[in-house]
Amino acid sequence: MAAEKNGRDGGVQSLQRAFELLEHLADTGGEASLSELATLSGLPMPTIHRLIRTLVDLGYVRQNTNRRYALGARLIRLGENASMQFGSWARPLLAELVDEVGETANLAVLERDEVVYVAQVPSKHSMRMFTEVGRRLLPHGTGVGKAMLAHLPSEDVLALLSRTGMPSYTEHTFTEQDALLRELAKIAQQGYALDEAEQELGVRCVAVAVPGAPVPAAVSVSGPSGRLTMEAVERIAPVVQRIATSLGSTLSRDGVTV
Repeated sequence: MAAEKNGRDGGVQSLQRAFELLEHLADTGGEASLSELATLSGLPMPTIHRLIRTLVDLGYVRQNTNRRYALGARLIRLGENASMQFGSWARPLLAELVDEVGETANLAVLERDEVVYVAQVPSKHSMRMFTEVGRRLLPHGTGVGKAMLAHLPSEDVLALLSRTGMPSYTEHTFTEQDALLRELAKIAQQGYALDEAEQELGVRCVAVAVPGAPVPAAVSVSGPSGRLTMEAVERIAPVVQRIATSLGSTLSRDGVTV
């Protein structure tokens, strides 16, 4: 059998192309036709068909009844395991954040249009916030989600919202696209997001996107609104920003990937 050609960095070309096809599928919202993939990738149709059939056989891609191709369920385990490893690596910095501000610290990533909590260090207060690691929520209704969306192009945000909708978690959840876009512009300018009882009544959250993360990620501090007052937010927000920057710097230095 002929040897496989090397890719641009010395890797196996077909492997490189297969991963690029998976990324193209993700960029289209998770579903595309062969002709759309050929247009996006610039690869000839026979090559696209061969790679897609292999990915289907392995379970990383599935063919829908409309003959379009979508990301396969086998990717879920890989993504979730990688996210949890990312959370384990970040936990010491979350513990530092809890020690400094006294409230529960969380780390979340954006995965398949959803916010996934991958790590948490609880506060030492008897009354504290608890979000189960692995929990999934839509990003428009969470502080971490809004922090991540604020750093995405507006067209990507609108495409995500068109796929997920904007259901309300509480009476305070943003449910109008224009209002949310104005909120995201404010978040981008001030450098942090607030969840004002938008996901759970009586809870306030301060969240900051992690710069340089391999996937959208955000750090947050959450607590009861009566304790996490707006005066406390002014003190806590710079600390959350510093920890998020430290996470981003460590990612860049150590080459950590999700």
